[in-house]
Amino acid sequence: MVIVMGIDPGLANTGFGVVRVSGSTMCAVDGGVIEAPRTLSAEGRLARIHAALGELMSWHQPVSIGLEDLYFGKNVRSALAVGQARGVAMLAAAERGLSCHDYTPQAVKMAVCGSGAAAKDQVQQMVGVLLGLAAPPASDHAADALAVAICHAGHLGTAAAAARATEPAASGVPA
Repeated sequence: MVIVMGIDPGLANTGFGVVRVSGSTMCAVDGGVIEAPRTLSAEGRLARIHAALGELMSWHQPVSIGLEDLYFGKNVRSALAVGQARGVAMLAAAERGLSCHDYTPQAVKMAVCGSGAAAKDQVQQMVGVLLGLAAPPASDHAADALAVAICHAGHLGTAAAAARATEPAASGVPA
């Protein structure tokens, strides 16, 4: 059994998702949104995100963290804020000895929906199906974070399988 955490960083809303993988089965352990209201200063918002993610990491004990990579569109100011939220998420992970792995939005959508161009509602629907939820996550931030966790769990499984495939076969003869 392995527990991984996915994070959809944002200065106002940071999504988080925790997924347990046992064999080929995945289930959601936790998911939601850390809200940092505009009434707080930028540093206050980042401190809130850092503290909340740190608590979640300590509570759930994931083996590693998947982070949605920065999408750099036309809004540079928004991209910088997301980068700051990513930084505090990475700091919270580093303080707990956890590695972080980046996934582009397209890679996450491909892992969950089979298409890198999937719409947000498709991602929400597929997250619900893949994790056996009664209903899709209501928040697109939580759905995105759970999708990142699903993507990350898949990559961990592929890496473990590749490592096993390259191990020398046991000959049964003591060395």
